[in-house]
Amino acid sequence: MPSNRIGRINEEIQRELSALIPNVKDPRVTGMISITAVETTPDLRYAKVFVSMLDKSSAASVVKGLKSASGWLRRELGHALNLRYTPELLFEEDHSIDHGAHILELLRNPEVVKPANPANAHIVLDEEE
Repeated sequence: MPSNRIGRINEEIQRELSALIPNVKDPRVTGMISITAVETTPDLRYAKVFVSMLDKSSAASVVKGLKSASGWLRRELGHALNLRYTPELLFEEDHSIDHGAHILELLRNPEVVKPANPANAHIVLDEEE
């Protein structure tokens, strides 16, 4: 029976980093920052951390600030987690929320999404009245 050890470690790293990021003293790391996902390699040497920001205009500078603070974050993470190796943190901006919003917009557009059955194209929903 396979264990879900990497998944649990990813969740724990995400939880700890979410608590640590507000304490980063780098002035570039400001605003509402969310850790959306963490992907750790099976040997626990590297962890790719996906970050989402409310203010998209400063996203590049926030990621640079997090990369410069990654040593401090890694040390604090090592104190909080009891692992043989504390993974090296690689920060990336997460575009999945924007991608999901774009897909939802396309699904709501009647010019893009056609009826599944062309025979039902004449049916008008009550919402359009």
